[in-house]
Amino acid sequence: MTCTLNRRGFLTASAAMAAAFVIPRAGFAQPAALALQATTRTLDIDGRAATVFGLINGNGTPGLILDPGQRFLLDLTNDLTEPTIIHWHGQIPPNAQDGVPDMPMPLLQPGETRGYDFEAAAGTHWMHSHVPIQEMQLLAAPLIVRRPGDRRADRQEVTMFLHDFSFRSPEEVLDEIRSGKGHEEAAEAEMSQPADPHAGHDMGDGMAMNGMSEMGGMSMSGMAGMQMDLNDFDFDAYLANDRTLGDPEVVQVEKGGHILLRVINGAAATVFWIDSGEVPGRLVAVDGQPVQPLPGTRFGLAMGQRLDIELDLPAGGGAWPILALREGAHERTGLILATSGANVPVILGMADDAAPAFDIDLAQEAALRAVAPLTERAADASPMVMLGGQMQPYRWTINDRVFEDRIPVAAKSGQRVEIMFHNMSMMGHPMHLHGHHFQVVALNGKRFAGALRDTVYVPPMSMVTVALDAGEAAEWMLHCHHMPHLASGMMTTFSVSA
Repeated sequence: MTCTLNRRGFLTASAAMAAAFVIPRAGFAQPAALALQATTRTLDIDGRAATVFGLINGNGTPGLILDPGQRFLLDLTNDLTEPTIIHWHGQIPPNAQDGVPDMPMPLLQPGETRGYDFEAAAGTHWMHSHVPIQEMQLLAAPLIVRRPGDRRADRQEVTMFLHDFSFRSPEEVLDEIRSGKGHEEAAEAEMSQPADPHAGHDMGDGMAMNGMSEMGGMSMSGMAGMQMDLNDFDFDAYLANDRTLGDPEVVQVEKGGHILLRVINGAAATVFWIDSGEVPGRLVAVDGQPVQPLPGTRFGLAMGQRLDIELDLPAGGGAWPILALREGAHERTGLILATSGANVPVILGMADDAAPAFDIDLAQEAALRAVAPLTERAADASPMVMLGGQMQPYRWTINDRVFEDRIPVAAKSGQRVEIMFHNMSMMGHPMHLHGHHFQVVALNGKRFAGALRDTVYVPPMSMVTVALDAGEAAEWMLHCHHMPHLASGMMTTFSVSA
């Protein structure tokens, strides 16, 4: 989907809100609220009709684009036949507007409208249902908040929203995964280091991320031969902007043009590599937060994460596929950038070679440096968060507990907190914290000043430490963004007291 700069289609009259669900607004600098509908829609997936959910704006298209400085002033209407609630992933709203069932607001009932009003955080973000089976039905969309520099830049913005899809119901998918059948044919990889675009590079601060990082007395090389589960389930299709490579989106571009590619991984259970092929790229932001430019043509992102990649197109005409490769497998999706009149190539949805596992040695994460890092400060609290679980029985935990039996991670508002995510399972976990941005400050115990994020990938048998300043006194969700893991208990709360 190519971003449009026209706001007129987004501005609509305010919808009536049920009195019980009114959230007071701080002001009305804009003449009207944006409109957003949770609704159903029909996709053509390789010639087969599929009814899915969606988040549609007042212009009739998925997602939202906010101008620099524009408030998040929105009326959300539930046009579904079932209750829902939407989380604004990457935003830091007041806790009451965060979008988690009964924390503290109840689900939005069919036909009801709820208002939202808060200062929007700039960057590439997204929004999705916080009911796991609904996110698996594609109740998700981009949420782009542009910076002043985006308006001044001589470049075209293109958004690529990724998802995995099954024609079966989410309940059937979850049942199959939990039974063990869903991953019998899924890819497995040894913990010996797969090909990585940054492997062996000297990342500074004394770290050469070559797969030999020590953690708990065990080196990564010492785990060779142990089996890591990359994929829980083989989905029927992998989508980029709701389309497969059988009928990809073709974005018209200019010869020699400059592109800002905003990539959002909205998949339920799939990690992707983004491969720009012949077009050189620079990774300039992760999770909406600017990083020092990192050159390359292949970058990875786990579920819930986002990448901003600058691309410089050749001076001559042509067509350039931008592909999303499923880790540890042959499936791929993507879109095509093409100049006017160019021959658009036919690209199969299955590659000859399987893509490698994503960032097992944390080389990509180690290469990232925030443009505006947190102020250095000693930690007031350093909780350890143990990530555990296994395929059989299918149970995923935080500190050996599921959500119903959780012990919250506690902090006081204003404290500097360093959370140490320690993954002792054989699957990677993208860990997302609501209501906060954090900085990656250590990988397997080695300190460095890394990227600012809201979702960090923790590979098997690895430890990632993040630093943050605890915000509003409230209960904030902390969970794995792999939807079957979340649905099986892998979530807790970050409990901030005054």
